[in-house]
Amino acid sequence: MNKLKCETWLAKLGKAWSERDPKAAASLFSRDCKYYESVLEEPCKSWDDILKLWLVVPENQKDVIFGFKVLAISDACCIANWQVTRTLLPSNKKQLIDGIFQISIDEQGLCDYFKQWTVKKI
Repeated sequence: MNKLKCETWLAKLGKAWSERDPKAAASLFSRDCKYYESVLEEPCKSWDDILKLWLVVPENQKDVIFGFKVLAISDACCIANWQVTRTLLPSNKKQLIDGIFQISIDEQGLCDYFKQWTVKKI
């Protein structure tokens, strides 16, 4: 994998998240992606489960601002630090999340492995 491929994919994810577009976000993942919403849980069982995770975004958050920095690249994966600020709904509470993504992207530009670690700061 190269840095540009990783940065392009992350930018698309950030755009979909910021625009609160769950279908655009889910479309970035392969149908057989191993998607770990949390490192402490089992991966999603199907692509439909990935879509379900993203479908709540328009309902529970707004004012989403996403940023990232690629930390490491190998042939197999990309490690990136990411941050998101958002307003939670319906409370209107501001939240900052800082995290790490470990992702692999296939030849079609789809993520086929996704694992995240997160820390909520606000």
